[in-house]
Amino acid sequence: MAFGRTTQKDWYKILGAKPSDSPAELKRKYQKLALLYHPDKQEADVPAGEVEERVQRFLEVDQAWKILGNEETKKEYDLQQRADNLTKEWPLHEQVYLEDMSWNEDEQLYTLSCRCGGNYSVFKSETKDVSLVCCDTCSLVIEILQ
Repeated sequence: MAFGRTTQKDWYKILGAKPSDSPAELKRKYQKLALLYHPDKQEADVPAGEVEERVQRFLEVDQAWKILGNEETKKEYDLQQRADNLTKEWPLHEQVYLEDMSWNEDEQLYTLSCRCGGNYSVFKSETKDVSLVCCDTCSLVIEILQ
């Protein structure tokens, strides 16, 4: 499942949760909100506009649970969030294709020299999970394009 980088919703905020919450806590928060907003649980005297808002809210809560309730999609979402936060917090020096980095067969490591004299390093085993790499000396970051 791919997560867009532009208008990404904060699924934790929708559930009233934190990334550090346990799976059981996430499930409890989801169930509480699902019961609150479920279309079948609405009172008959709720105005039509509010019913639509509640249905929309229920759909968001349900989507948040589909992502955060599954270990794989939650991991992917968390990685994407971390990458997005890094680009907001740290200067992105440049975007680099993996094949443009130096390859060290013995260490199974890709490296690229930073302008400060330090290095950006990423192990081959990490290339699927990592898109941003920090310099080992300064605060610059590169984005690795696949």
